[in-house]
Amino acid sequence: MTPQARRLAVLAGSSWSFDTASARLKQFCGLSVSDQTIRRATEAAGTTAQRWMHQRGGSPPEWEGSEGQGEFYTDGTCVNTRQGWREMRLGVFAKRPAGEPASPQRWRDRKLPATTIRAAFCEMADSETFGGRWAPLAERFGWSRGQGLRAYADGAKWIWRQVREKLPLSECVVDIFHVSEHIHNCARTLYGEGSESARSWAEGHIESLVGTNPVAVVKRLTVQRGTVRSKAHRKALGGLLGYLTANLDGLWYRDRLRRGEPIGSGLVEGACKTIIGRRLKANSARWLPRNADAVGALACLLYDNRWDGFWNARAA
Repeated sequence: MTPQARRLAVLAGSSWSFDTASARLKQFCGLSVSDQTIRRATEAAGTTAQRWMHQRGGSPPEWEGSEGQGEFYTDGTCVNTRQGWREMRLGVFAKRPAGEPASPQRWRDRKLPATTIRAAFCEMADSETFGGRWAPLAERFGWSRGQGLRAYADGAKWIWRQVREKLPLSECVVDIFHVSEHIHNCARTLYGEGSESARSWAEGHIESLVGTNPVAVVKRLTVQRGTVRSKAHRKALGGLLGYLTANLDGLWYRDRLRRGEPIGSGLVEGACKTIIGRRLKANSARWLPRNADAVGALACLLYDNRWDGFWNARAA
């Protein structure tokens, strides 16, 4: 293939299953390329893209000239491989301008400004290997050891362990919706599935968590746990207390609302669907891990608008 035809084939292979990519190339531009040729070209380009992303993808001047507070998001989702389902981990560095200050009562319906720049990367790797990618990338983008960076994620232990080790100067923010889910789960055990008492109890604690501070909520739950006799109720309250206490530093939502900053990790959950789910979770797809990593790298470049930068660097 010519360089232009190869780029088109890889774009198609990064966007759809290889057989669909072959059919659509024929429909769109009359280019006849077999699905296996597209597969080989895409996997080879993806391997090169992985190296480029970690070594020089995204220039510091571009990041320095972008407006906004530094943000880092990470999560994982499972992909079907020939060895069974395995977790692919995803990280996104971004900058976002501050939004309007918001009251605790309006945290659910506020609209934040869009990110001005972002860089995504994914890998089917253990937590230590994947976490090892963070510090070099953060330093390249201007946040040495996480200084000036906000780290957003759910309460997964592997994430916060890696944040403390690799980005120790960053501020942690635990996703409010995951916290809300834990509180509602506890409420269902205490007051029954679907009951008004469960809803009222959960919403009251979420409102207090967002509107006051997490220490006050933990104290209130500790007092309640000391008054209940039911073993199941004590276990539910103990589990919630353990979760909140372990993530206490990341629960100061009121201050972040005042600064117009996010208090949720919706960006990375959407990225998991856009990057990993859309391309790597096609029906009946079963990947070799190295090939999933390669195609995932190309999907990341499409997601964060570094596609042209990669191909221009490759041509040079």
